[in-house]
Amino acid sequence: MYDIVIIGGGAAGMSAALYAGRSGMKTLVIESLAVGGQMNQTYEIANYPGVLNNPDGTSLAMSMKEQALEYDAEFTSETVKEIKDIHEKIKKVVTRKNVYETKAVIFATGANPRKLGADGEEKFHGMGVSYCATCDGAFFKGQETAVVGGGNTAFEDALYLSRFCKKVYLIHRREGFRAEATMVNAVKNNDKIEFILNSTVEKIKGDTTVSSIEIKNTITGAISELSVSGLFVAVGRDANSGLAGKYLRLDKEGFIITDRYMQTSVKGVYAAGDVRDTPLRQVITAASDGAIAATSAIHYING
Repeated sequence: MYDIVIIGGGAAGMSAALYAGRSGMKTLVIESLAVGGQMNQTYEIANYPGVLNNPDGTSLAMSMKEQALEYDAEFTSETVKEIKDIHEKIKKVVTRKNVYETKAVIFATGANPRKLGADGEEKFHGMGVSYCATCDGAFFKGQETAVVGGGNTAFEDALYLSRFCKKVYLIHRREGFRAEATMVNAVKNNDKIEFILNSTVEKIKGDTTVSSIEIKNTITGAISELSVSGLFVAVGRDANSGLAGKYLRLDKEGFIITDRYMQTSVKGVYAAGDVRDTPLRQVITAASDGAIAATSAIHYING
C-alpha cells in the first residue's frame, strides 16, 4: 500500500516525489521510459534558478531523482494500463505486471511538442531544431532563425528571438493567423521579423547542425531554400492524457483541468506539469506544480 503514486517521472513527478517523501509519505513514481521526460531532450538548461554551469537536461533529472531517493521515494519503470476504483479511498494503479494500491494519485505524464513531420526534423532535434524559444533562443545570438506557426506561441517566440537574433522568419501555412491582433501587430512592426506566408517547411538541411530549410509555397508549389541556423517549431503541444482522459475532465485541447491546488475532477487525484491546463510549460513551472500537487495530496490523506 502506497500513500501516493505518481504517474510520470519528469520535473513535475520528481518534485512531487521529493515533497511527498519529505512528509513521510510512502511514495512510488511510475515512469514508462527514463526519468526526466522532456528534460532529457534539452542539451543545456540555463534558466533554472540556482543551478549554475548550464547542465544538460539528463544531468538535472538525475539530480532530482537522487534528491527524491534520499527521502525514500521509490521508482519503477512500467507503463500504467488503467486505474481501478479511482473514485474510492483506496485506488488501484494497474500496470502490465503489478497492481499498486494507493490513497492518492498524481498525473505528471507531460506533453509532447507537436512535430512538423519535415524531413530532417528528428535528425536535427537539439542541433538547431527546437520546440522552446525561451529555452534555446539565447544560443542563436546574432544568427538568422525561423519560427513555424500561426498562433500566439509562434508570435511570442518570434518576438522573443528578435532580441537575440539578427533576423527571424515567421513561416505559416496560410495568410490568416490564430494569434491575437495585438500580437500580430507587434510582429508586423518589428523590423527584425519577416513573414513567409502560405508556406510549409518540407526539409531541414545541414551537416552536424541546421544550415538551411526547404520551403514549399502552398499555392504555387514552388520550392525555395532559406539559410537559417535555427528552426523553432510552435505548432502546438499534445498532452499525454490518453489514460487520464478515461477518468478526468480535460479541456478542448486534451489537457487535464485542475484548480490552483492541482486537484482534478476526481477526489484524491491530482495533475501537475505539462499535462495540465497551464499557461507556461517549463521545468521550473512543472517542479512548482509537483510541489503543490504533493502538498495537496498530503492534506487530503491526512484529512
